[in-house]
Amino acid sequence: MPGTTGKPDAAAIIRRAEPRDERSLAELRALTWSWRSEVTPPPAPGALVFVDGRWPEQYLVAELDGHVIGFIRQVPPTSLPSNRHVRQIQGLAVHPAAQGSGFGRALVEAACAAAREEGARRMTLRVLGHNTPARRLYERCGFVVEGVCPEEFFVGGRYADDVLMGRRLVGPDGSLGAA
Repeated sequence: MPGTTGKPDAAAIIRRAEPRDERSLAELRALTWSWRSEVTPPPAPGALVFVDGRWPEQYLVAELDGHVIGFIRQVPPTSLPSNRHVRQIQGLAVHPAAQGSGFGRALVEAACAAAREEGARRMTLRVLGHNTPARRLYERCGFVVEGVCPEEFFVGGRYADDVLMGRRLVGPDGSLGAA
């Protein structure tokens, strides 16, 4: 990708997704799909992203030189009022040419900041146990393992653990400063 260097380029921006991003997100999702990170079959060619209750406002995108190079989706994990204070990352992708350049971390941090601005106190996620690069990224972003469901999925011809991770978005005193 043009402009990718050792860390996010000053020209890179992270913004809310818009309906016009549908095609770019679908292409990026298809390009980055792997049994290392997915528990569902590969997306069908031309499959839409903004369907089944997924809306553009649930996504943040990383854009570089006018091209979407990454996205993250964060949503309330349930519709229950009792955990309205929690958000969950339910998708993260960075173009292969931009991986390792800090865009994944920038997207995670931006999603946490957006959730905090919405009043969330916690961010959670689920990651496959064998997805070491993603687990390292989340740990660098302050997430800790909160539980493991052994052999929860059978993907790519083998059993995979479902690792539950979480991070506080507020200080121990409830302040909105980073935890």
